[in-house]
Amino acid sequence: MDAQQLQKELFGFLKANNTQSYSAQTLTDGLRLNDVNGFTQVVQALAQLERDGQIAEIDGAFKYNAKSQGYIGTFRSNAKGFGFVAVDDLTEDVFVNPDNTAQALNLDQVRVTLLTKGDADAGRGPEGIVEEIISHDLNQVVGEFKLGSDYTGYIGTINITDKKNANYNFLVSEGGVTANDGEVVVAQIKEYPTPAMPKHMNGVISETIGFKDEPGVDIMAIVHQHKVPAVFDEEVLAQAEAIPDHVLDSEWAGREDITDQPLVTIDSIESKDLDDAVVVWKLENGNFHLGVHIADVSHYVPEGTPLDDEAYNRGTSVYLTDRVIPMLPRNISNGIASLNPGVERLAMSAEMEFTPQGKLVDYRLHQSVMKSHARMTYKAVNAILDGDEETREEYADLVPMFETMGELHKILAQKRIDRGAIEFDAPEAKIIVDAAGKPTDIQIRERGLSERIIESFMLSANETVAMHFDQLKVPFLYRVHTSPDLDKSVRFFEFVKALGGKVNADPNKVKPMDFQKIHDEFMGLPSEQMVSTMMLRSMQRAAYTNESLGHFGLGAEYYTHFTSPIRRYPDLTVHRLIKWYEKNGTDEAAQAKYRDKLSEIGNDTSMRERRSIDTERDTDAMKKTEFMEDKVGQEFDAVVNGVMKFGMFVSLDNTVEGLIHTSNLTDDYYMYDESHLALIGRRFHHIYQIGQAVKVKLVRVNKEQSSLDFVLVDPDAAPITDIKVADGHRGGYGDKNNKNHHDKPRNGKYNSGNAKKSQGTSQRHNNGQALGTLNDRRKPNDSRDNANRKGRH
Repeated sequence: MDAQQLQKELFGFLKANNTQSYSAQTLTDGLRLNDVNGFTQVVQALAQLERDGQIAEIDGAFKYNAKSQGYIGTFRSNAKGFGFVAVDDLTEDVFVNPDNTAQALNLDQVRVTLLTKGDADAGRGPEGIVEEIISHDLNQVVGEFKLGSDYTGYIGTINITDKKNANYNFLVSEGGVTANDGEVVVAQIKEYPTPAMPKHMNGVISETIGFKDEPGVDIMAIVHQHKVPAVFDEEVLAQAEAIPDHVLDSEWAGREDITDQPLVTIDSIESKDLDDAVVVWKLENGNFHLGVHIADVSHYVPEGTPLDDEAYNRGTSVYLTDRVIPMLPRNISNGIASLNPGVERLAMSAEMEFTPQGKLVDYRLHQSVMKSHARMTYKAVNAILDGDEETREEYADLVPMFETMGELHKILAQKRIDRGAIEFDAPEAKIIVDAAGKPTDIQIRERGLSERIIESFMLSANETVAMHFDQLKVPFLYRVHTSPDLDKSVRFFEFVKALGGKVNADPNKVKPMDFQKIHDEFMGLPSEQMVSTMMLRSMQRAAYTNESLGHFGLGAEYYTHFTSPIRRYPDLTVHRLIKWYEKNGTDEAAQAKYRDKLSEIGNDTSMRERRSIDTERDTDAMKKTEFMEDKVGQEFDAVVNGVMKFGMFVSLDNTVEGLIHTSNLTDDYYMYDESHLALIGRRFHHIYQIGQAVKVKLVRVNKEQSSLDFVLVDPDAAPITDIKVADGHRGGYGDKNNKNHHDKPRNGKYNSGNAKKSQGTSQRHNNGQALGTLNDRRKPNDSRDNANRKGRH
């Protein structure tokens, strides 16, 4: 029999006997292929079936691979019709070409089967076919309504703003909310694409947002696009408004009075929701007392109430350019739960004792009543610690404590470094807008000593709370950041070695210190940014879970989120758990209450955190693009911060990002070298890599797609390399039709040279996988009216 028939026979037999495994010799004997080439033919056929993922080899024996019938995953679409399926059981995303999507839409849950497993050496990931759409994620679209339609029975069309779905023709039926021509609307989908109508959807208008040039409509369109709840219903507001605006005498019961301690809040000037206060003093034994006192939001948000349900549905506050969409109504977040100066507030307290070497030797977790003695700002505390005499005189009574805080912070920071914590100090932008919401400036946030002090103290409290409950062995909610997986570690270490770096690490047992040593080795070198970028891409995403798995990026054995219950539902849950075990003990009956709930809470809040991050990124990207609209033709200093087959991403000093497409690299034919993350000219050997400084000119702006296109001002200024690139890694030049897609899979690899996309790039392309790592370090600079958020502690 021929090779294909032999594969079919072997696969059919193994599938029919799917509980057993068989050696190649047994299969050869069973098929009675006893001629001289029989065994070789069987081995070759088995090898091909294994490469295709249809069978698995275990200890020299072969068996049917049940997963060959498909993997369940999330489909991520590209505007040109192809997409990738992210599957938890696979390291690499599965590429799906436009003919094999089964009309799946972005973020649909699908069942995909593999056509090929891919080839890591060739830089190709697996390819598959969507066999079934299990569920649609998309149930609404946002876009500009156009009155009138060429299709009978429809009153108009919607130009969808989401570029993932912008190529679909959305037809509007009667029966919904009335909208004017040109208004931005929300529409509910009634019919999805079908094989007969693959590029059509239809539905009814459910809400009007406003005309697109009206202030704020552009941001609210993004909010609706991500389905972020933005309005509290009357039942929720009624519950919030019934809460007293002061601490009642009856609420003191069971709480420690710490109102005489000199607690202070330290936040940005704009912040209105002050949910953490700190205090430090030195003990007689030379140790440090650190008190981290957090607003007791759980007291005002009883579990299972409308207010709690709404907070759970939101998951987190969302910090946009000129506004905050809060998790809780403002009379709670900015009122009774805000630790405003001079007033009594209910708190959850973590009091810790550290040695001068940073060792935790004692701690207490308890409920309290506190009073903030000063509403401090980062700016003021930085001025005090920098020796500004006027500010030091204004806060003379508190200056010694701030100096002690700085001393303790340095000890705790060094302790984290010693255990392998990785410090990514990426610049953060603050977008300044006028009264109409138009961006007027982009500023880089300064991160001084006071910001780092608060970071250290919040990290310490989170770790202490997590350690306490992990040691109790009771159901609890943790914030985890697991070790990079094997394949990503191997690729990252190979990349470092190619740059001449030292790697003394076992990819099977990667430790935070391994990454920290690499980070430190390249610090200050031209390749520092490139190495940091690749390190981030190799990491997992931080998440919430009921398992205590530690935090790789922080080098922490235990970690949770305890310090921000006003704006994060997981922290609210942690407060409830602390109270529950304090009141009910830790026996089996007490543990039963939350045992089956925490996994779901972790999954749901992790997803809502990602929704928040995506909304914030898209808003920032859109506003940064709008800021650049009047700057076409201007030249800028930039740094290459990403290199792909289709071109290179560049970042300006103000953090604005854009693309130089290979079609705009007209001085040579550029080849992509994945091992060096470089574009290399075939004839003149100019090279472009991450971290390289370039001079660029802005040539195109598209606010609707949040995309900017640049060209090089002086291509001859690029360095020359002797690296040779194989012809299989082509980038290209001058060919306007050779524009490979910009939406990359999580492994950074592409399957198809004909996967094309129009020129331009979103502002938010970089490093999404590891954002949780950065977000666990910082506290947002937010406010009610001007929430130029950045960094989540």
